[in-house]
Amino acid sequence: MLITFEGIDGSGKSTQISLLKEELNKKGHRVEVFREPGGTDVSEMIRGMLLNPEIDIDPITELLLFSSARSQLVAEKVLPLLKENVVVILDRFYDSTTAYQGYGRRSIPIDQIDQINATATHGLKPDITFYLRLTPETAAERTKNFEKDRMEQSGDSFFKRVYDGFESLSKSEPRFKTIDAEQDIEAIHAQILKATLSKLK
Repeated sequence: MLITFEGIDGSGKSTQISLLKEELNKKGHRVEVFREPGGTDVSEMIRGMLLNPEIDIDPITELLLFSSARSQLVAEKVLPLLKENVVVILDRFYDSTTAYQGYGRRSIPIDQIDQINATATHGLKPDITFYLRLTPETAAERTKNFEKDRMEQSGDSFFKRVYDGFESLSKSEPRFKTIDAEQDIEAIHAQILKATLSKLK
């Protein structure tokens, strides 16, 4: 089973992923978690470039680098683990590329990004995607004291477009489960766990 978490920075993905993994482990499931970009030697090297605030990257180059890191992760880690019936949880997947590089950067048309996403994932789609919805304004308040990487320095208008992208995806993708990320941590976790267990049956 492949579970993905999406949402803008500050939405609490890392916390919820950790809670979900812990609970699934207790129930006897083997769980592996990977972040995007990252999860393999190649993908982590690409991550270092993508998040480095000291370098400029063309939007199309950025799109292709994210996709390259994803392809390596899927081929090297995700697909083999799924064949072993491991529950794989990803902190971001190709929906982030659609939202950030498509809606946010406006790098290339969305239909072309869809094609690149299909190639980079080797045709793999999540069984369920948890979209932790948080407004850009609330996210900015939550992350105001964080050290910002290159992506996080992209500005308010960029993140408003990214938010709009996630909103659009949440309405068009049946696998999306939208959760209000302004709720308390345990309330969010309860909804995520319930939805996950129903899929695992």
